[in-house]
Amino acid sequence: MGTGEKQPDSTLMFAEAAQASDVVQRQLDENAAAAAHIGQRLRAHDPRFMITVARGSSDHAATYGKYLMETQTGLFTASAAPSVNSIYDAPMDFKSCACVVISQSGASPDLLAVAQAAKAGGAPVIALVNVEDSPLAELADEVLPLRAGPENSVAATKSFIGSLSALLQLTAAWRQDEALLQALAAAPRKLEQAWACDWTPALEPIMRTRSLFTLGRGIGLGIAQEAALKFKEVCALHAEAYSSAEVLHGPVTIARDGFPLLLLAQRDATLPGVETLMQSLLERGLTVMSAGADHADAIKLPTPEAHPLVEPLLRIQSFYRLANQLSLNLGQDPDNPPFLRKVTATV
Repeated sequence: MGTGEKQPDSTLMFAEAAQASDVVQRQLDENAAAAAHIGQRLRAHDPRFMITVARGSSDHAATYGKYLMETQTGLFTASAAPSVNSIYDAPMDFKSCACVVISQSGASPDLLAVAQAAKAGGAPVIALVNVEDSPLAELADEVLPLRAGPENSVAATKSFIGSLSALLQLTAAWRQDEALLQALAAAPRKLEQAWACDWTPALEPIMRTRSLFTLGRGIGLGIAQEAALKFKEVCALHAEAYSSAEVLHGPVTIARDGFPLLLLAQRDATLPGVETLMQSLLERGLTVMSAGADHADAIKLPTPEAHPLVEPLLRIQSFYRLANQLSLNLGQDPDNPPFLRKVTATV
């Protein structure tokens, strides 16, 4: 689908992604009491493990939530397979867990099926949802609104970043972690800085290919998954996301002759291993574009520094601006990808 002379800043994707800092600020201003209440409920319930329920971009947020909750609470956190409840109607034991459902629309039948089963099984159901009068919000025991406002582009952007920040706010309130809350309070300003970062040096190597990898590790794996999805959705490129710990275990064998890899790193305990991987990839003659990890032979993508748990929000914010520009350069319409709809009602 051609886009004529459409300018990058004229798309809905651009306008909505640019609002991410405002979304996080609204959450900070309006969700503090709700997050504190949910945190108190979780401390009283004292779950033994956590489950997340989501699809699409929201499931990539759930990957972030897994690493966030496991590293900050010590509780095993797993993503539920919705079809176990919605298709197989298998009885599941939800005792001793808490259930976090992440959804922009709050309307997908399969997510509702898991939420209903979890609630019937005695697990508190916590909804991170953008549409506050949705069936999910009505069903849930607790609601933490994403407060992203209307999102009309098919590609989720501000609601995805809002899901990450809501998970941060929830976890910080649950653990009563004032340092993390302070780090989150600085996120709106940092997101503005990230939006202004120039990632155009990545355009040329990506436009020379039809396939690429996106790489992340730990808390950053979810945004690598999200970036791969956006390359597919809005750029019509084949992209696969891998943990930087896994890409050498097979997938790298198809990468040769300057094959491009987008590496999204955060400055935490994973960084030394990521930097070692970069060296290995560059020695193979591959093209590495990197945000958050530096190497003289890699294409450096500028990115603000922040608390390591906040940095994934900043990386994906800069990426959205790149993806919007890339989509137009490739003759695509980032707001209306073919065959896709804003709400996918999966059974």
